[in-house]
Amino acid sequence: MESLQSADRPIVLPALLLCDFGHLNDEVKRLEAAGAKAMHLDVMDGLFVPQLTYGLVVVEAVRRAATVPIEVHMMVERPDDTAIQYAKAGADIVTVHIEGLAKTKETLSAIEAEGSQAHLAISPNTPVSQVEPFLNSCSGVLVMSVEPGFGGQAFQTSAIDKIQKLEEIRASIGHDFCIGVDGGISTKTIASVAQAGADLIVAGSAILRQTDYAEALRELETLARKSK
Repeated sequence: MESLQSADRPIVLPALLLCDFGHLNDEVKRLEAAGAKAMHLDVMDGLFVPQLTYGLVVVEAVRRAATVPIEVHMMVERPDDTAIQYAKAGADIVTVHIEGLAKTKETLSAIEAEGSQAHLAISPNTPVSQVEPFLNSCSGVLVMSVEPGFGGQAFQTSAIDKIQKLEEIRASIGHDFCIGVDGGISTKTIASVAQAGADLIVAGSAILRQTDYAEALRELETLARKSK
């Protein structure tokens, strides 16, 4: 995980949700060849969010195929019960929603005990104050800039204020936790979130719906880094 906490921030993480799952291994290799330094996997259970995606078996397959770090973003009910399974499966980052946790500190600790980074996620209607008491217990916070579980949504600019608030807190407490953002990221929005302080920027259609993954990734990273 040192590569994700290096001076190369911000880092753009392609979200595999839109990839060709019939050729998963090829897609992973293609993204790595395009320069992806990490990948993002969305685990949805159809309960916490309406959409049902994939689970442990797919994460394990990606872990076998990928040589770069992977983040598993769990949009599930009762992540306290299952988060550790994804850490054991080799996820470098396990991101769990504060809204679904019952034993927040215990779950974060269990994830980190497996050698993974534990990140908290907040949905658009959740204020930063909800995660503030746990910032010393986690390695990062993922700010959702769309409602989790729904595709094709417009970027919510309120996420920028949250990122800025987290950046201020990070500077004040001296704990270098990662700040991530997920949802509606494009060439039009990436500069604003990077300038606000985002380190890990998740992009889906802006990469996976493009013909040339390398060109799309390079353009996004260039725009993000120029804004810093």
